[in-house]
Amino acid sequence: MTPLLLHVEVGGPRWLQWSLHPDALLLCLILGYAYYYCITELRPKISDAGRVRRGQAALFYLGVITLYAGGGSPLHDIGEQYLLSAHMLEHLLFAMVAAPLLVAGTPAWLWQAILCGPRVLPVARVLTRPIVAFSTFNALLVLTHLPRTMDFALASGPFHFSLHIVLILASMLMWWPVLSPLPQLPRPAPPLQLTYLFLQSILPAVIASFITFADHAVYGVYADAPRLWNISTIADQQIAGGGMKLIGSVIIWTFMTVIFFRWYAKEETETQEPRWEDVQAELEELGIGHRA
Repeated sequence: MTPLLLHVEVGGPRWLQWSLHPDALLLCLILGYAYYYCITELRPKISDAGRVRRGQAALFYLGVITLYAGGGSPLHDIGEQYLLSAHMLEHLLFAMVAAPLLVAGTPAWLWQAILCGPRVLPVARVLTRPIVAFSTFNALLVLTHLPRTMDFALASGPFHFSLHIVLILASMLMWWPVLSPLPQLPRPAPPLQLTYLFLQSILPAVIASFITFADHAVYGVYADAPRLWNISTIADQQIAGGGMKLIGSVIIWTFMTVIFFRWYAKEETETQEPRWEDVQAELEELGIGHRA
């Protein structure tokens, strides 16, 4: 039992014993309270802070709940002790669900306070460039899926928890070029966003294919792990790789679809000739047009 991962069993079948993970619980409580403090106590002290929409706060707290679902629920224990597919789902929740929710749920004025200081902004400008964000996230993705890294992470609780923190931060960085609300750290043009996300869908698919089509146990810890539901090691790897490719691709292509249609609608609006009714209404507002 490690200081960071104190498991307190609550009951149920052995594989479904809900263990309290103080590290995951503490992280989520800190995030939730810090957000609440910022939008209630800190916001009035910032002169140009805008209001926080309920929907935006809901996105942030949904992201926090997703973090706990991945790191504090039975899914974490199943992924740590039994199934690679559960471990892969946990990482997908962190990178593809929680991370964009946390970025989108944080108000622009709060990001402004965090990232736009004179010493922080130059570093943030470098890190949030699409090529840097892309390279950082994918380098970490490759590193975390190396057999030695995976086996060591599953054998060391503190290292595993630290790896999850770094993965979440790198994932938020990866989503920044698509979700940035700051003019100082702007999103690229829609065509570049689409290209960025398309490239982002390729490397994880390569890693997933390597895991899916391997004819041997890629990770030693899962080769020796007890089996659940009669799922073999190879079948577990195939589910893990297939889930990584399918779920990640669906989320990324959903973002690409939304970006494309928003871009298309904006282009249509800008190129559309003004209707005479609209011109007449504006003239009447100025007191120039004829009123019947």
